[in-house]
Order: sequence, then structure tokens, then C-alpha cells
Amino acid sequence: MKKIVILILIFNSNMNCFGQTGEDYLKSGRAKDSLHDFKGAIADYNKAIEIDPKYALAYINRGIAKDSLYDYKGAIADYTKAIEFYPREAELFTMRGASRTNLNDYEGAIIDCNWAIAIDPDLDESYKVRGYAKYKLKDYLGAIGDFNKAIEINPDYAEAYKIRGYAKANLKDFKGAIVDYNKAVTFNSLDADAYYNRGIIKIITGEKAEGCADLVKADELGYEGAGKLIKKYCK
Repeated sequence: MKKIVILILIFNSNMNCFGQTGEDYLKSGRAKDSLHDFKGAIADYNKAIEIDPKYALAYINRGIAKDSLYDYKGAIADYTKAIEFYPREAELFTMRGASRTNLNDYEGAIIDCNWAIAIDPDLDESYKVRGYAKYKLKDYLGAIGDFNKAIEINPDYAEAYKIRGYAKANLKDFKGAIVDYNKAVTFNSLDADAYYNRGIIKIITGEKAEGCADLVKADELGYEGAGKLIKKYCK
């Protein structure tokens, strides 16, 4: 009889009064995530964690939802908790590093990405996040090195080309920057930021017509500020 009672207690600990398990809440949260109902998703992940405080996937998904709501501190806390359960999961360190960049903690982001790369040297996102952090710290050569590695792993990585273009532009390598922006818009034709930055460089380097065309494209894609430059340089 004691064994039966114990089994019932264990079973009930993984269910709420409606009979839903932590996995049920995880699935519900993911469905809400897909509809961009991030607050509703977080409520479900909270329930999943309440049922099972060691449910790493619930922490991970809650962290992603918090990132989507710009709650970067909350996201970092959830990724940190997930890392306790999966200390050899490189992607978790990278995700936490990305959240740190949104709080301007670039040194912390670099440390997280260093850990990620030590665990998995073939994760392109780790090099991209670390490269971005180095770029923000004005270590342009270091940033370029990381973006080179990200692109070596993933030759279609539009974001890596674009931010490498930023770094090259800051080093006055305008030709190299344009080449990277060309690649960025090849792989992501809706990247208004890439058109905008390419347009500025083309105007600076005397290619006014092409530069203005890029600014017009950026403006069409909704880039704030492109319209002002069009009025200033292209009329």
C-alpha cells in the first residue's frame, strides 16, 4: 500500500489540479510563442517550472520569450539556470552572451562566447555575437577576425557580412565594406540597414547615384533617417 501511495504522490507532483503536466505547459507556451503572445507563453513556462523546477527546456523557452519582450536581465537569469542543468551546451552560453550585448555588457558577452567556442568551435553564432561585442568595444580587427570565422562556417550568413562591413568602414576600408554589404543584401534583400550603410559609403566615395538608390531602397524598407539623407544628398 505504501508503494502505491508514493507512486500517486510522485505522479501528482508532475501535474496540476487540471491534470496538465510540465510538458503540456511547455507545448502551450511554444504555441503562444508562435503567435507572438510572449506574456502568455511566459505564464505557461512559469507553470511548467512550478511543476518541475528542474525543467531546463522551460527555462530556455522562457528566456527566449523574455528576450522577445526586451527583458534581457530576466532572459539572462533563465539561461543561467538552464546552464546549471546543461553546462556543456554551447548555444546557451551564446544566447546569454547575445542578451548581454543588449544590456551593453560587451565584456560579459565575450566571456560567454569564449566558453561557447571552447565547447563547440563550429558554432557560427558564437563568433558573430563575440564579433559584434568586439565591434562595439571598437576592436574592429578582432571583430573582423570573428566574422571571418563565422562566414567560414556559414558562407550565407548575411548578418555577419553586414557587421563585418561596419567594422571595415570604421577602418576606412570602404571597398571592403561595400563588398560585405553587397553580400549582406544578396542573402537578405530586405535588410534596410545594409542598404542604408552601403548608400552612405557610396556617396562618400563619389558614387552618388548608386548611393542615393540605396538610400531610397532603405527608405522603402522603413529605415528611419534615410529620408533625411535623401533630401540632403539626393535632390
